Amino acid sequence: MTFPSSPPAVPPPSPAVPLPTERSCPFSPPDPLAGYREREPIRRLRYPDGHEGWLVTGHRLARQILADGRFSARAELKRVPVARPGADPFIGQPALPGWFVDMDPPEHTRFRRLLAGQFTVRRTRELRPRIERLVEEHLDAMADTGPPADLVENFALPIPSLVICELLGVPYADRAEFQHNSTVLFSLDVSAEEGAAAMDALTAFLQDLIRRKRTRPTADLLSRLAHESDLDDVELAGAGVLLLTAGHETVASMLGLGSYALMSNPEQAALLTDPATVDRAVEELLRYLTIFHFGVPRTPLTDAEIGGRLLRTGESVTISLPAANRDPERFEDPDRLDLTRNAVAHLAFGYGVHQCIGQNLARMELRAGYPALFRRFPGLRLAVPPEQVRLGGAGFYGVHRLPVTW
Repeated sequence: MTFPSSPPAVPPPSPAVPLPTERSCPFSPPDPLAGYREREPIRRLRYPDGHEGWLVTGHRLARQILADGRFSARAELKRVPVARPGADPFIGQPALPGWFVDMDPPEHTRFRRLLAGQFTVRRTRELRPRIERLVEEHLDAMADTGPPADLVENFALPIPSLVICELLGVPYADRAEFQHNSTVLFSLDVSAEEGAAAMDALTAFLQDLIRRKRTRPTADLLSRLAHESDLDDVELAGAGVLLLTAGHETVASMLGLGSYALMSNPEQAALLTDPATVDRAVEELLRYLTIFHFGVPRTPLTDAEIGGRLLRTGESVTISLPAANRDPERFEDPDRLDLTRNAVAHLAFGYGVHQCIGQNLARMELRAGYPALFRRFPGLRLAVPPEQVRLGGAGFYGVHRLPVTW
């Protein structure tokens, strides 16, 4: 007589650990994450405030949770997995007006529907000629000035700043103010008071701009929303701050860090000369680098069993996108940069209803930026020793300065 076999027993969870942040390679996630993913793709995580929640490092489990409506993105339920005093005024508090990334449906859906049409593939294709001109203009300026040059200051930062300013209708002449406050807002090294002051300054800046657009509209996204949506000035200003800051910080980080990675892998950079490679190259760089380096927070609204673990209501969950994007069960030889790889299943833009609304625009900017840079400067290389390149220090992983020569 035979008996049905029982499923293998799931071992008890390991003791909670803090989120590792130290990297041995500037382009790879912290080493311990790979071990966690192999042995325990969902394990206990200790947060800076002492709370014990969960860390998810496996690709399959990450997608499962991000698509599961039982897991909330609401700001008042979130905890950050690393010490970040500048975020203290906002984390654990209800979402700021307009900050739809910190909301659940139906509030999130209301904003998403209003904005989604502005970031479609079709809309971003219409922007392609302008983006390509901006790229060429900045490369022309670099060539005219001659080496050395800071690639962040002269290329990676101004291009996405100009693009998002033109899309929203924000005067680019005001970039010094909003870029400074945006840097403070996402910094890991500022106080709660400094973080709150930066948010207040950005919100006041957008509110003033929106009041002017209500009386003197122009052909831009904020003007259209001011006249065609039911958003009040406070909500529209909050959404504007979110789009303006995230819209340039993320792409600037990817342009700078991606260029550094390509300079460090010249045989891969050479593949960008083939236009047929560019789309795959951008997806691979997004996967390989994954600038949301601390992961995405979620909170179960009800008890949920995930990966053989029981996640209790209210326990914080951090989904490590960098670790999930290096999962060998999903990507062969994941620690190798391979611009010919089909990496479209990566999670660099998240997954589910909160997947990045600006991903099509970001892709367009990266597809224009990387090939043009290495076509114009095929001998592009660091002008300083690698140990002098400062990385991290913000919510988005990237380089602060990138001195290059050619």
